[in-house]
Amino acid sequence: MRITHASVFVSDQAKALEFYTEILGFVKKQDLPLGKFRWLTVVSPDDLDGTELLLEPDDNPVSQAYQKGIFAQGIPAALFSVEDVSAEHRRLQSLGVVFKTPPTEAGGVIIAAFDDTCGNLIQIVQA
Repeated sequence: MRITHASVFVSDQAKALEFYTEILGFVKKQDLPLGKFRWLTVVSPDDLDGTELLLEPDDNPVSQAYQKGIFAQGIPAALFSVEDVSAEHRRLQSLGVVFKTPPTEAGGVIIAAFDDTCGNLIQIVQA
């Protein structure tokens, strides 16, 4: 068994695709029509056959409540590994990304969290 997909609920799939590709640097992997929405995934450019992140529409009261609840509590919806959190923090800030948590040491790792503009906190981590 292996993890092939993980998902984040997003308020706007087109806006999310733009943010995750143009700002974060992921690559669009799949974009298939699915009723009024899309099966829309992105992957790391360093692992094109790796785990896909599904940008899943939050068009459901339960997913909306979940997304708003974890955001309000400061809980990241996803975690991405980076080589250098401080450098990535500077790069993303220069692109207008709003950080909720600046680079912070936490038990042997360095973390930072930002708003993905689509309803989620995303955490980056340097081990």
